Amino acid sequence: MTDIILHDIDPLLLDRIKRVATTRSWPMQEALMHLLEHGLFACEAELAARFSDTDAMALQAAISALEGVPSDPGFSKIGRMERPHDVSVATLEQAGLTDVDRDLMAYAQKS
Repeated sequence: MTDIILHDIDPLLLDRIKRVATTRSWPMQEALMHLLEHGLFACEAELAARFSDTDAMALQAAISALEGVPSDPGFSKIGRMERPHDVSVATLEQAGLTDVDRDLMAYAQKS
């Protein structure tokens, strides 16, 4: 294994590395290697979680297309929710909601 040599390291960073090494009972070289590996893994995972510009534009176009789907009593209602001030008593009765639900909805409309 190649030795890891750090020049002009910030004293606070060096202290943090020493604390990890001491806590884990690792030699400094092993602690540095472990921290580099895990830090690199975290950075790579963060980069992998991002969309490319092309993918982001494709996703935005798909979302825009789905937002244009007209409402109907079927699948296009999935994920949509009426605002409390738009809900009528008839809608509540159709949904089979209880008196507690109606009271909460009335309270929300007053707010």
